[in-house]
Amino acid sequence: MWIATLHSMLSALFRLGTLNVNFPDGSHRTYGDGTGAPVTVTLHDTDIVRGLIMNPELAAGEGYMNETLTIENDDLRSFMALAVRNVFHSGPVWWQHPAESVRKALRWWRQFNPAKRARSNVAHHYDLSAELYGLFLDTDKQYSCAYFADPAMSLEAAQVAKKAHIAGKLMLEPGMRVLDIGCGWGGMGLTLAREYGAKVVGVTLSEEQHKIATARAKAEGLDDKVDFRLIDYRHVNETFDRIVSVGMFEHVGVPHYREYFRHVSDKLAPEGVALIHTIGRTAPPGFTSPWIEKYIFPGGYVPSLSEMMAAVEHEGLYQTDIEIWRLHYAETLKHWYERFEANEAKARKIYDERFCRMWRYYLVACEMTFRHGRQAVFQVQLAHRQEAVPLTRDYLYPASGSDTVRHAAE
Repeated sequence: MWIATLHSMLSALFRLGTLNVNFPDGSHRTYGDGTGAPVTVTLHDTDIVRGLIMNPELAAGEGYMNETLTIENDDLRSFMALAVRNVFHSGPVWWQHPAESVRKALRWWRQFNPAKRARSNVAHHYDLSAELYGLFLDTDKQYSCAYFADPAMSLEAAQVAKKAHIAGKLMLEPGMRVLDIGCGWGGMGLTLAREYGAKVVGVTLSEEQHKIATARAKAEGLDDKVDFRLIDYRHVNETFDRIVSVGMFEHVGVPHYREYFRHVSDKLAPEGVALIHTIGRTAPPGFTSPWIEKYIFPGGYVPSLSEMMAAVEHEGLYQTDIEIWRLHYAETLKHWYERFEANEAKARKIYDERFCRMWRYYLVACEMTFRHGRQAVFQVQLAHRQEAVPLTRDYLYPASGSDTVRHAAE
């Protein structure tokens, strides 16, 4: 019964490409329209069959981690590309609609992130070994989307370009006070202090990130210009000329959007400018993948632009610029995956094989969701006054268009 039900589900779901499936009873089936290079998957027991029927996203990830779902030649990228293309093309089968409705109804509770719970959620991901992140990130430890102003850029150059682009939107002047919400390992704050003369307060809930960021500031002789704090952004009481937040809004949670932008408004000086950089969905509001929520980012959620703007509109802030980055994160994740794969033996010494399979699945699934799904990156520039920023984007490219950003990466 279970195999017959899964066969029906896969027949409805996989309309593009070619998927070969070997079932636990020894039977074989092919799905799709027969185009493209075939992807062959083997299901090793009845539990994985049952799981794929009841909760396919969770079961597929767990099956790959536990090797009850294996892919010929371990070609995870081809499998995930095929799966994501078909999921977004066909949508869930009818019996999964009630479960999705329940997930949407429960998302407010799952994304309820008061300070204590937010700290616990952050620790789950960001307090992993710093050595692990060093295996796949750039030298500045930028754990967010890079900006490929030139497709041929290295990861390092694209991350430098990202910081330069954000700094341009902040229109920094020496001595300005900047709040960096979710400062990570300190790369953005250190760059703004070192290259633009800003006085930066960076806040994080990750003990590991705070320790490393503080050590970096001291090593560079910038600890008089950069103050990294292990604190919730809601507990910062000062006012700042500029506010920047890169890759943190995904952890705020829908119930806290009004609260988040209220704090941005309250902490931003009357003539100030804020720049919020976040992953977003170019689709109506939804819910977090159950596998991502369980294993990677508990409490995390990728917002639609409509959800963000509904909160901004109530907090006395003008949206002075909104920019959408398409495919930049797909390219960033591809670089990360290739670096992780090259260093996987080292990762296996830090954790174990199951963890490495989890991390590999995480990086590839995210890349393919950006490449074939409905995810992008939003950069939302905010101010109290319409006149706080120029009327056009020319100020970002004063020389010759995007060459300015390219040169910043050289």
